Amino acid sequence: MGPETATTDSRIRTIFNHDIMGCTAEGVSGNHLYSGRALGATEPGDVIQLHPDLETQWPAIQAHYQRVGLRHTNNVIWNTRHEVLADHPDHAVSVFFFGVDEHAARPDPDWFRIVETINSKNAFMTAADQLKVPVPVTWPFPAVADIGEAEITTAPYPCYLKAAVSVSGVGIYRCQDAAELQAAVGRFAATTPVQIQQEVIAETFLNMQYLAETDAPRRLAVTEQILDGFAHQGNRHPARCEPWDLVEPMAQWLYDQGMRGLFAFDVAVAKDGDETQHLAIECNPRFNGASYPTLIAHKLGVDQWLARVFKSRHRDLSALDLREIEFDPATGQGVVLVNWGPILVGKILVLIAGDERVQQQLVEAIEQRL
Repeated sequence: MGPETATTDSRIRTIFNHDIMGCTAEGVSGNHLYSGRALGATEPGDVIQLHPDLETQWPAIQAHYQRVGLRHTNNVIWNTRHEVLADHPDHAVSVFFFGVDEHAARPDPDWFRIVETINSKNAFMTAADQLKVPVPVTWPFPAVADIGEAEITTAPYPCYLKAAVSVSGVGIYRCQDAAELQAAVGRFAATTPVQIQQEVIAETFLNMQYLAETDAPRRLAVTEQILDGFAHQGNRHPARCEPWDLVEPMAQWLYDQGMRGLFAFDVAVAKDGDETQHLAIECNPRFNGASYPTLIAHKLGVDQWLARVFKSRHRDLSALDLREIEFDPATGQGVVLVNWGPILVGKILVLIAGDERVQQQLVEAIEQRL
């Protein structure tokens, strides 16, 4: 653990473990390196657990954050074992996903139960129906084997067959007709819970984030998603609309059921004739790709930004040349590294602060340097 400058604020110190290995899709390149993206959300005095492979990049990210004016902790534990959370009972807990390992280390039965429940897209649809939250036409099935010829014949084509529990767009198949749906059904084990959902022709998809605080769920930010197929590639803020009233009843219900930490809703913005529809798609009862740039933007006072994943030929942060494009607190414009650990496998997520013209200029500059 490195030296830490003492602070006098009264906030509760937090231990961060944002390892995603217990809640990630297999085959994601460098997913064991994602714990580092929580660093920008920390404050001096906090503790963060980082994968030991990131230690070689620590001097470079420290120097970068110092130059851009992003305060963070220097108290690092170079392992991501969840048992360490129990060693800091005087610290609040911040985790990517409050699952089995997290609950075992720092038990919170209500938080664990509601995360496990709403992490299922089928349970989300049940709650949405009860709370009158608008959603697309959706048929949930306890097991894919329950989908028979009648359902395949009458499904609302085009549609999607989705695993009830999935991450990173894995287990989602678009089906134009009965033959494609039948083929998609065959890709799942017979007992897998799934849903058939009518395709929504969306102008954009929103990510609507809440932070569960001591007395209420607080609205954090709405961003527009940047997608590559079903895979998340980035976010843009501000979004063209902020339909908070749509998801507020479920946000409050989740909080009342024990949700803690950060959680978010995916919402489709679609046209129905001359009217705009907002339809809730799912709830992510955890941090997500938009969370980390959002928290960094809040700390830096940036209200217009783009966060994007880039591929790089470099395999070390010290090889990145960010001169002249690095974030400047005086102008409120420039580049901030967010998910810096995967540079070891040739990719990074960056926050690009500035208006759309500045964003485009900086995207071009980054691509030239990577």
